[in-house]
Amino acid sequence: MLKQSVNDPQGNAVLTGLNSLGFKSVENVRVGKFIAIDLQASNEQSAESQVTDMCEKLLANTVIESFDFVLDEITT
Repeated sequence: MLKQSVNDPQGNAVLTGLNSLGFKSVENVRVGKFIAIDLQASNEQSAESQVTDMCEKLLANTVIESFDFVLDEITT
């Protein structure tokens, strides 16, 4: 997601569209991206570390974006 301090033109366009369709209760929209990754790790801590490194080094532009992730399933 773009950081709150960064203008989100795509979110603004979606907000305008939703409001024009009658969804007047929508006050703000932020548009982000979703990435699904399958990986092998020996434990949850290793998986979290790997994904954090991936986000910081390639997947997110940490100057203007923040990131969060969820580990769905751990199999050993």
